[in-house]
Amino acid sequence: ECFPLEEGIPIYLQIIRHVKRGIVAGIVRDGDELPSRRVLSARLGVNPNTVQKAYRLLEEEGLIQSHPGAKSCVAADEAAQARVRAELLQEQAQQAVAALKRMGLSKEAALELIAQHWEEVP
Repeated sequence: ECFPLEEGIPIYLQIIRHVKRGIVAGIVRDGDELPSRRVLSARLGVNPNTVQKAYRLLEEEGLIQSHPGAKSCVAADEAAQARVRAELLQEQAQQAVAALKRMGLSKEAALELIAQHWEEVP
């Protein structure tokens, strides 16, 4: 299954983020096979080197394992899942805070706004 690409964000980072979000959501599980580099590059319409870079970085983070001549598999045990979840939460919180600051909200006003909407969001 593929995902829409976003403008202005390097494609290899989007691939990494997609895999990480899948791991956190439980859609991508430990041991799952990832599409081959060639297949994913064709699906996304990108250079195979872009997919190779994303897979290499995921491998360096210990989130996938690659074997010569075989597909890459997810290697996300509970500790890895918790680490990725914490990383993504930190990233999302920083983005939200930056947006609120750009709009001129004080910390108190931002916290009040979050508290107002906390119960509304499913």
